[in-house]
Amino acid sequence: MAVILVTGARGQLGNELRSASKSYYGYDFIFTDIDTLDISESGKTIAFIQKTAPDWIINCAAYNLVDKAESENDKAMLINSTAVSNIYDAIRGTECRFIHFSSDYVFNGQSNVPYNEYSATDPVNTYGRSKLAGEKAALSHHASMIIRTSWLYSSYGANFVKTIMNRAKEKGSVSVVFDQAGTPTYAGDLAEAVMQIVAGVIRNQVAFIPGIYHYSNEGVCSWYDFAEAVVREAGIDCRVQPILTKNYPTAAKRPAYSVLDKGKIKETYNFEIPHWRSSLKRCIKLLQ
Repeated sequence: MAVILVTGARGQLGNELRSASKSYYGYDFIFTDIDTLDISESGKTIAFIQKTAPDWIINCAAYNLVDKAESENDKAMLINSTAVSNIYDAIRGTECRFIHFSSDYVFNGQSNVPYNEYSATDPVNTYGRSKLAGEKAALSHHASMIIRTSWLYSSYGANFVKTIMNRAKEKGSVSVVFDQAGTPTYAGDLAEAVMQIVAGVIRNQVAFIPGIYHYSNEGVCSWYDFAEAVVREAGIDCRVQPILTKNYPTAAKRPAYSVLDKGKIKETYNFEIPHWRSSLKRCIKLLQ
């Protein structure tokens, strides 16, 4: 029986993986969070992983407070990079397969075509730099898969969808930037994709091919478009007003364009990825 260790299991993606795992039988899942496995502590991480001897590690633990990272550089690097190195130290020399998640924010946003896995990285903020450092740490292991994703949301945890719904209910209007483009990702879709990969490999239906992959929902939108769709799908009477990034200053600079090309993961693992609008409808139904 394959042993699958999931770290950061109380976050958006970790919770969605826990939910998705209920449809997959014959595997031994170990769901952990900081109270049961603090991967930023090297000795404890190595001891835990050596004791449980997982066949797979899916690392959902992450520091994702983009603006706060500007003043908490050390904490962002600890969780997004050093902790990943700790996992590598624990599985070095083993055949354990390691799935780690990264971000569209490893790119500078100056492109006008979707970024693929071979596009040059050039993060413009501390969060992006910490995620890029984590990628390099994960790729030290010979059986690692990096999945970059973007604009993640879920019915679990704090995220843009919930924030917009709450503000829209409280106020008659909300202002959202319209000059940053990307693609929302429903964490439930990403979790299901990960489980399809894991199950396919275990059942010898597909080969595990290490390396970097991109996954987000299909389509492209601005944050303004995303917010407008959230308000409309939720049936909230609220006006969404477009504003320029320069009129909405934040501690961390954001890439203006961070659309991900998903061709590699779709071709390698034979995926059909839902459009962001259809996935948003499903999530909002859960929230309501």
